[in-house]
Amino acid sequence: MANLTGVLHEHENARPGLSPEIPLSGHQRALREGKDVPEQAPSFQIVLTEVGISEKTIWISLPQGKLPFNTVISVNLPEHLRGIHMSRIEEAVSQLYQKSFSDIRYYAQELAPLVLERQRGEWARVVVSGKAPLVRRTSVSQRTSVDAVDISAEVCASLNGTTMSFKTIIGLGLCHITACPCTQVYNQVLSQTVDADFPILTHSQRAETKLFLEVHGDHPTYEEILECLESTLHVTQDLLKRPDEAEIVLKAHRFPQFVEDVAREVAKEVGKRFDGKLPDATEVIVESLSFESIHTHNVRCILKTTLKEILDAIYKQARLDAEKRN
Repeated sequence: MANLTGVLHEHENARPGLSPEIPLSGHQRALREGKDVPEQAPSFQIVLTEVGISEKTIWISLPQGKLPFNTVISVNLPEHLRGIHMSRIEEAVSQLYQKSFSDIRYYAQELAPLVLERQRGEWARVVVSGKAPLVRRTSVSQRTSVDAVDISAEVCASLNGTTMSFKTIIGLGLCHITACPCTQVYNQVLSQTVDADFPILTHSQRAETKLFLEVHGDHPTYEEILECLESTLHVTQDLLKRPDEAEIVLKAHRFPQFVEDVAREVAKEVGKRFDGKLPDATEVIVESLSFESIHTHNVRCILKTTLKEILDAIYKQARLDAEKRN
C-alpha cells in the first residue's frame, strides 16, 4: 500500500495490468533485436523546431499544497532523427512528483534539463500554467475572499557543448473591472455635469490582465508581479458585500480605463518598480482582455517590450510634463 498525497492504493499487486503475459525473455529479445525507430533517419531530413507533449496535467508540491497545472514540454529535433523519445519526458515528470518547490518556476527550471538530457536535441522548453489560491480581505467589510490567480512559468534550457543556459519568464494574471472613458465623456457633455466625487455613468466590464517578466537573479517574484497589477487595476473579488462593491465601482468610474490604458499603466508600474532591479534588456509582456458588456465582441491588447523601452517612455513623459509646467 502506497500513500500518495492522501490517496491510498490498496492491493496494487493484484492489478491485472501488473501481471505480464509476455515472457521477460521475449521483451529482452525485442529490445535487443528490434530497431529503435525514433533514432532512425527520417525520409526527409530537416530540423524540427519543437516536438513534445501538451495538455499534460502535472502535480506540483507547493507551500499551498499539491496543485494541478497544465504543461507544455518540448525539445528541438535534429534533422537526422525521426522522432523524440516520448516516454522519457514522462519519466522526467515522474522523477519530480515527490519533490517540493517554493514556486512553479523552480519546478520548470528543474524539469527542463531533465527532459533535455534524455533527448538528442540542444534545446528544451517547459511551460507550466494554472491557478493558485489568492486570499485577500475586502476593502470595507474586511471579509476574507478566497480567489484565484493565473500563474505561469516558462523555462528554456539550451545546451552548448557541456554548458547549459536558462531563460525564465514568469507571469501572473488577475481579474478586474474597467469603465469606459469614452461614453463617460460623452455623457458629461450631454448632462453638462462633472462631479469628481460621484462620476457620471458609463458602461463597465470584467477584464483579465496578465503580466509576464523575464527573471534575473532574485527578481521578479510572483509577489512583486502581483503588487504591480494590484496597484494599477481595479481588482475584483468573489466575496464582496455591498459597501465593498460600491468602492470598486466608484474607483473604476473615477479612473476609467480603456484596455489600452490598462496595458500602458501596468507597463509604467513595471518601470517604476524594477528600475535598477532588473537589466534594461528584460522582456516585459502585458496581455489584457476586456469582456465587453455592451458589445458582442471582446477587446484584446498586447504589449511586448523591454524595461529600457518603458523607462525611456517614462523619462520622455516626465520631460514633456516639465515643459508644460514651465
